Amino acid sequence: MSEKIYDMVTLETIEKLADLVAAKDLGEITIASEDKCITIKGKKCPPPMPPMGVPMAAPAAAPAAAASAPAPAAEEKPLSGKIIKSPIVGTFYASPSPDQPPFVQVGDTVKKGDVVMIIESMKLMNEVQSDMDGTVQEILVKNGEAVEYDQPLMILA
Repeated sequence: MSEKIYDMVTLETIEKLADLVAAKDLGEITIASEDKCITIKGKKCPPPMPPMGVPMAAPAAAPAAAASAPAPAAEEKPLSGKIIKSPIVGTFYASPSPDQPPFVQVGDTVKKGDVVMIIESMKLMNEVQSDMDGTVQEILVKNGEAVEYDQPLMILA
């Protein structure tokens, strides 16, 4: 039986299998018999997207270079305190809608689980919750500003 499988496997068949792996975004395809095996591997799968909702907080470096002139001064100053970072790429919004007050302002006390901002990404409004208690010391971005993944957005004391 293994003789028949390998008699039928030609370069053309291997190319067709490779095309199938590519077209279907498969990791790999294997054809095996009792004593022989052919494996065609495709591209590696990309890593999963980070979870949305609760941002990760850790000491951070300054944000990436921005187009505005004041940004370099902010980059030179090291950030201190508890940092809330952007969990996704999108647009920062400080309030649920333009006619409502912001979720938090400098000086406000925040509890773990409180919604502190919205980040719009791909037409979806993602509420970002604080993963720690603290007092808002500084908001590093302006309403409507584009933000990058893992960019520091807010400092809690």
